[in-house]
Amino acid sequence: MNASNNILKSGDAMEKSKQSISAIMGRVTAGKKRKTDYYDYSLVAVIILLTCFGLIMLYSTSAYMAELDYNDDMYYFKKQAGISLICLLAALFISKIDYHILSFFTTILYGVAILLMLLVKTPLGHTANGARRWLKIGGIQFQPAEVAKIAVIVCLSYMIVKMGKQVRTLKACMVLAGMGGLLGLIAYVATDNLSTAIIICGITAGLIFIAHPETRPFVILAAVGAVLVIGFVVFLTSTMETSSSFRIRRVLVWLHPEDYASGDGYQTLQALYAIGSGGFLGRGLGNSIQKLGNVPEAQNDMIFSIVCEELGILGGLIVLLLFAYLLYRLFFIAQNAPDMFGSLMVSGIFVHIALQVIFNIAVVLNLMPNTGVTLPFISYGGTSILFLMSEMGLALSVSRQIKFQESELLL
Repeated sequence: MNASNNILKSGDAMEKSKQSISAIMGRVTAGKKRKTDYYDYSLVAVIILLTCFGLIMLYSTSAYMAELDYNDDMYYFKKQAGISLICLLAALFISKIDYHILSFFTTILYGVAILLMLLVKTPLGHTANGARRWLKIGGIQFQPAEVAKIAVIVCLSYMIVKMGKQVRTLKACMVLAGMGGLLGLIAYVATDNLSTAIIICGITAGLIFIAHPETRPFVILAAVGAVLVIGFVVFLTSTMETSSSFRIRRVLVWLHPEDYASGDGYQTLQALYAIGSGGFLGRGLGNSIQKLGNVPEAQNDMIFSIVCEELGILGGLIVLLLFAYLLYRLFFIAQNAPDMFGSLMVSGIFVHIALQVIFNIAVVLNLMPNTGVTLPFISYGGTSILFLMSEMGLALSVSRQIKFQESELLL
């Protein structure tokens, strides 16, 4: 009897052991899944990297001229570093706010953007470097056209969501194009800022393209636009070489910069000399020659040329890789956003950053006429960093509401 009882007890123990092993293996193979909040720390990291790199290059680029003009070699660096830190903290704060709250203020945001740009023509407008594009209210100075970029991203995203399936119709596309085009037109007329107008129209076209289910009409429009641009350039070179329009002169300088070496083409040629003299590995950080007054306002639009001179083509490629990774994170957030409104907003931010990087570097390499577009996070400019960080805050706000399935293996 004792032997049989021992056998039974042993069998029960083995059965329980098998059940325990089966349960554990079931958890290992199937996993225990739960929904988890997500926050894109990779995007935060690349923003910080670009900002810190920009500050290093800004000091290297501007120290000599700052010492001459202000008797302080850190004049530009201190101003940019202070506002960059404040704006980064503001972006992290914005990321904690539910981005859906913007849907209640789209009309106000659109109207404020128009009003601020129109105020540039009033006594509140401020002129710098021969261009009247700033508002100066109290001790605060900023470019209102930057507000229009955020307005077109938020307002068009909201309108597309409200239109739903109607967005595929010609009427809906025309309405969206008209809303974005109006902001671009006012940016050009009121602030005389053609580059910002082009970027606003580019964001508009990008959002319509993303929301529209068909690709063929956009390919046709792009082909027609390319033909018209080429025809316009050919027309300029053949009939308007003596034109007094500075925009036409910019096109002519782009085509033949060597013919304007002592005038409008000087900055472009000096930037190309800087890139060429840097070679593949560069002269070394701080060893640029062209920044010693040869490249006018090197800390602004042409800072990429100094990056290439000091760090070489390799340094320029690293900068491009950082921007590529930034765009990849924005693409990831847009693809995984919890709703269409968030996805479209981040897509608009993606288009904005991509256009600004392409335009700036294309100008430095003389692949397109000079447009006066800054390099995001790297060029000097308080207004630029303020609104760029605001957009990054919105993207992080969208990322914070992404949900994904996390598996836990309990052994």
